[in-house]
Amino acid sequence: MEVITVGNNKGGVGKTMQCYQLACHLASRSKKVLVIDLDSQGNLSSTFGVNIQRTLIPEWLIGDVKLADITVPSEGKDDFHQYITLVPASRHLANLSKLLILSETEVRKNAGRKERLLRMRLEEAKGKFDYIVIDTPPMLGDELIMALVAADRVLVPTQAQDYSIDGLEELMDTFEIIKDTENPKLVFHIVPSMVNMRRKIERQRLEELSQTYEITPAIRNLVQMQESIALGRPIFKMGKGSKGCQDYESLWKTLGLSEL
Repeated sequence: MEVITVGNNKGGVGKTMQCYQLACHLASRSKKVLVIDLDSQGNLSSTFGVNIQRTLIPEWLIGDVKLADITVPSEGKDDFHQYITLVPASRHLANLSKLLILSETEVRKNAGRKERLLRMRLEEAKGKFDYIVIDTPPMLGDELIMALVAADRVLVPTQAQDYSIDGLEELMDTFEIIKDTENPKLVFHIVPSMVNMRRKIERQRLEELSQTYEITPAIRNLVQMQESIALGRPIFKMGKGSKGCQDYESLWKTLGLSEL
């Protein structure tokens, strides 16, 4: 079982898009996928056709309920959705930090540190899923930290723009701390996302980004990408010859996920 976290402490960089395309790609290969939505906005949950009034993710993390109590099937219509199980989010997830403070004694007793809670709870998923894909909120808070500690690898969607690239430094510093203290095998991939190759400045920033980090092939800013999310239809369903499909096929090949 491999845990893949998609994270960036900046919003609007395509995290939900990457999570959706990744989960659907894996499921289309008949892989059992658990998708965990840790963003209280619940956009990924909605894309899979799931809307709930109150998530029990905080209660699950502190041990009050089991994983089976908070999972629901994807509501997608295509056959591959039978392989996708979802842990949906709602606004209630915003109360997580408060609940962790109130449960601090119990958390320390069971996990030692709150950062380890998600990794500990995912032990319930072993043997039931091939992959776990985690979406995270656009902030360096408890949800993202726990998702980094629990991950085998992290995908970091990043726009080829100054403010997005500058925000990587804080995230990379956090990544190194977690790798040194909690998760030494953790690896990350910088995924240039929503890139407009027609803009000279974005091409230049992409080149600068590649000089600092090892980056994957870029995902272009195409109308198809927005349609994919709006329609709840993965990009590979829009035709193998589409530019969006080609971009993602290159990404999956680079990540070693094309031939499963």
